[in-house]
Amino acid sequence: MKSLSLLLASLILSIVTLSLYTPVAAVLSTKSRWIIDESGKRVKLACVNWPSHLQPMVAEGLHKQPVDVISKSIVSRGFNCVRLTYATFMLTNESLASLTVKSSFESLNLTDALQGIGVHNPSLLDLTLIQAYQAVVSNLGENEVMVILDNHLTVPGWCCGYSDGNGFFGDKYFDPDVWIQGLQKMATSFHSVSNVVGMSLRNELRGPRQNVTNWYRYMQKGAEAIHTANPNVLVILSGLSFDNDLSFLSSRQVQLSFTRKLVFEVHWYSFSDSKPWSTLNTNQACAKTSGGFMGHAGFLLAKEWPLFMSEFGVDNRGVNDNDNRYLGCILAKLAELDLDWALWALQGSYYLREGKVDHGETFGVLSADWTSSQNTTVLQRIQALQKPFQGPGYANSPLHQKIFHPATALCVTQKSTHLLQLGPCDQSTAWRYTEEGDIKLRIGFSCIKVERASEPVQLGIDCSREKWELVSASKMHLASMNTSEGNRLCLDVDRDGKTIVANPCNCLSDNHNCDPTSQWFKSMKKDWNAD
Repeated sequence: MKSLSLLLASLILSIVTLSLYTPVAAVLSTKSRWIIDESGKRVKLACVNWPSHLQPMVAEGLHKQPVDVISKSIVSRGFNCVRLTYATFMLTNESLASLTVKSSFESLNLTDALQGIGVHNPSLLDLTLIQAYQAVVSNLGENEVMVILDNHLTVPGWCCGYSDGNGFFGDKYFDPDVWIQGLQKMATSFHSVSNVVGMSLRNELRGPRQNVTNWYRYMQKGAEAIHTANPNVLVILSGLSFDNDLSFLSSRQVQLSFTRKLVFEVHWYSFSDSKPWSTLNTNQACAKTSGGFMGHAGFLLAKEWPLFMSEFGVDNRGVNDNDNRYLGCILAKLAELDLDWALWALQGSYYLREGKVDHGETFGVLSADWTSSQNTTVLQRIQALQKPFQGPGYANSPLHQKIFHPATALCVTQKSTHLLQLGPCDQSTAWRYTEEGDIKLRIGFSCIKVERASEPVQLGIDCSREKWELVSASKMHLASMNTSEGNRLCLDVDRDGKTIVANPCNCLSDNHNCDPTSQWFKSMKKDWNAD
């Protein structure tokens, strides 16, 4: 009887899938390190994570707002994609797979949340959990939002603990055969759903069992299973150590039967390596953690493999000192490399997290009532990186460089004949760095010149006395070495928040409490003087 009931459930799932509204025609593939569409133009994934893997196994927030309102809030904030998480047991465990939304919430005694869903999304109550998941995907499609299906864990609940039994192949709740069965079911279910553009094999592999040998063994099997069932989607592979480490790929690549569909993913939070942020000055901490990121994952770009930063984020209350210092650093790296990314996270609250009902999420874009943004300043800085700056179909000249200011997420722009200000990066001036150490306009002979401290930086023709160098560990202090006063001055932002000035270089010492970010400027191309 179990086999028959599972078969019937699969048939119903297939019928529901065929009825999904899927207007987004987005069959994506890869070319070198880029994700591209069918015309060959780059598609940048600017995603937000939307969890559906916790105990109720329903996308969070449906008790607070109609699903269409949530989808439109994602679009209005500039995100083009959602990384929608799920638990394997939603598909493979008969007792859970047969639950309706109503029965799932009743089993957890989530009475208030159930009533909220009845008010805001009554059509979902009698759907099975997978049907409700499909309804969310469908609504995102109606709003032209791409979706990446993320297998977050096996047993629904909060993720992730080092020894929680969900971490690596062979763990108590991580049977490789059941996992592959779940991937196949999910890939098949969404085969004809065009806004589903990718599938992530597993979130944050970890734990005492993790090892490189079994990573290759099972991740290759999982990738093949997905591609066989659904050759349209990108196949996204995570690394070890909570998805912080892909360094083993430097000496051995995966072997797959298909091409142009493989993407790797990585996570980077301040707590991924918290010691530098709590013990070093901000320049040193950024240099150390950025170097670690490049050594563990970023190197894949030089090998022409796509890399997707599928989780990063900060406490939006602004009370976490490590997060506050880390944010400028990671935004600079995202801008420099023009990475595809997914912010953690959308939700302002959870139905149930770690035993607490209506648990708040300080990392969430949305407020606890799901009606507004928690921190518009942080969101605006992230939104500046939603559009692509390079790649197929976009300016990609090695001489064309935007100068990005992470603290404001704006770029250096020529606003008058001689003066420079910060402005939107998609409208910014193109610069080039010469062998003589000048920073010049891409077209013409004008260069950035400094005369005296605290005065606006200007464009001039005589560049003979100008020599610009990167002088801090973070490689983000641009200093002029030959000013009229004989001092070393760094680019800075004036008190008006937009005019570019030159001030004495700040925070180059070991002072942990010094904030250098007003003087941080990052090239959106290869680091100047980085070699």
